[in-house]
Amino acid sequence: MSEDLKAELERLKAENEQLKNKKSSRGTLSMKVSEKGGLSVYGLGRFPVTLYKEQWLKLISIIDEVKKFIEDNDAALKTKE
Repeated sequence: MSEDLKAELERLKAENEQLKNKKSSRGTLSMKVSEKGGLSVYGLGRFPVTLYKEQWLKLISIIDEVKKFIEDNDAALKTKE
């Protein structure tokens, strides 16, 4: 095997390892502005949760009610593991 091929193989192995390590950050939440101007939150599930600013603010304003609802309905709600 030529030196160029060996060097390329080592570079690809290193890149592959970096990509594997990057995936291990699952469960980490991140945010970005979507193409349409919404706020997308990544890391909650398979797909991002995207809402517009006023929708996020409306949801945040009732966060105590959401927490209470979860507590009151704990037995009926499932946990994703």
